[in-house]
Amino acid sequence: MAFDYKKEYKEFYMPKNKPSIITIPKMNYIAVRGKGNPNEEDSEYKKSIGLLYNIAFTLKMSYKGTYKIDGYFPYVVPPLEGFWWQDNNTILDYNRKEDMEFISVIRLPDFITENDFLWAKNEATNKKNQDFSKVEFLTYDEGVCVQCMHIGSYDNEPDTIKLMHEFMKENGYELDITANRFHHEIYLSDPRKCAIDNLKTVIRHPIKRVR
Repeated sequence: MAFDYKKEYKEFYMPKNKPSIITIPKMNYIAVRGKGNPNEEDSEYKKSIGLLYNIAFTLKMSYKGTYKIDGYFPYVVPPLEGFWWQDNNTILDYNRKEDMEFISVIRLPDFITENDFLWAKNEATNKKNQDFSKVEFLTYDEGVCVQCMHIGSYDNEPDTIKLMHEFMKENGYELDITANRFHHEIYLSDPRKCAIDNLKTVIRHPIKRVR
């Protein structure tokens, strides 16, 4: 049976719909950076998703070809994630989506190296006759965060974020969103196939102890 990160690491991907404090270890990702309103039809964000999944599935299906990844085992491609921010704005303003910047990511299994990623990037470029130059290998050490499962529309996320921030303060933490630590979302539902009220999104904010 294929290894499923959502099932094996439920503390990262399936938190309860009440806030909790968690320490996230360093992970490697396939990543694409961009900016602009993610909801626009031809947005950079929507284009980034296609680029990510092409590389993700090239790596996942590599065992069928001549290129062999050391330590490979069958796995389910982890869910789409996103790091989001706006210049001069610690908390996202959902009324200014045109000012949003992002890094779209998909987690890589630990056995996949940067060289394996570069092979997949070249393989996808040749097979798809498409430009994958924006796709990068990203290592990110997220550290201590407050997180919560958000159920419903993305536009209603501020309600969940308010609960998260109240919880962190009650437990002696403060928000630590910086130029290197971001608002983080993990998308467990496909909005094309799921009713808006049932969308499941993990929201994560970096925090630090109050001095």
